[in-house]
Amino acid sequence: MSHSLIIASNNAHKVTEIQALIGDDFILKTLAEIGFDADIPETGTTLTENALIKARHIYAQFGQDCFADDSGLEIEALNMEPGVYSARYAGEPVNHQKNNEKVLQALDGKSNRKAYFRTVIALILAGKEYLFEGKIEGEIQTHLTGINGFGYDPIFKPTGYDKTFAEMDLLEKSTISHRGIAVEKLANFLKSI
Repeated sequence: MSHSLIIASNNAHKVTEIQALIGDDFILKTLAEIGFDADIPETGTTLTENALIKARHIYAQFGQDCFADDSGLEIEALNMEPGVYSARYAGEPVNHQKNNEKVLQALDGKSNRKAYFRTVIALILAGKEYLFEGKIEGEIQTHLTGINGFGYDPIFKPTGYDKTFAEMDLLEKSTISHRGIAVEKLANFLKSI
């Protein structure tokens, strides 16, 4: 028998990707499918806090098993910025092009371009909280390259690869990405219970 699990997202691609990884024992429901269309304020100062805020909000309102994630880019030379502020690094509204330009400008002339993409998933199952993290190391390029993906994908080249996330196809990126790593940990946990 399948068990439903709310994902605090309406991103259809993310839902399809995660559903494929967790199998048929859990059926994902998006926020739209449960009739939730309000914004959940992400007031945390860490990725973990924001993931927990979103998951706790949905659990408190609907009393159903759920999970939420938060992701960010952390750059060593920028004191691990933009981090939790990755989506709105260049201000409101969210603008990926401006975010990338701000990062490139801030790193201009810096030799240390080491960076990390990190995802934290907060799961609430039968009232208990669980956390899963995925992290991938790489470096920030000096210019935008590639047309796939979104966000900082055109400037992030993962360690061990000769191309940016934006130059990879979806399957290649998802098998090595921070979100893919975190989702795999979540999927393995759900299959083990």
